[in-house]
Amino acid sequence: MAEVINLDTRSSDPSKPKFERLTKYVRVRSPQGARFVEFDFAIGDPSLFVELIMPQGAYEHFCNVNDVIHMTDEQMAAVDAEMEKWRYGEDTLMSHNHDHFASE
Repeated sequence: MAEVINLDTRSSDPSKPKFERLTKYVRVRSPQGARFVEFDFAIGDPSLFVELIMPQGAYEHFCNVNDVIHMTDEQMAAVDAEMEKWRYGEDTLMSHNHDHFASE
């Protein structure tokens, strides 16, 4: 039987379609005041995201329409740690090399 994944929901309002109840996350990657906003957008699970770029006004409209929340520091750290595992593996030569150079 397939594993059931519980996605984070922001609303339990039964009048909304199920998709609309899912929490939508953003994580801004661009510097403050940049001409374009570079950001990650995730639905239900902050670790599964797409990278988007929009002018500031379009980004603000996008966030309002999608009722987004900004990822917490803990969520960003968890996503980064998971990406490191995929990139370098765990307990591999490459992960040990990465750890060695990161500490220098």
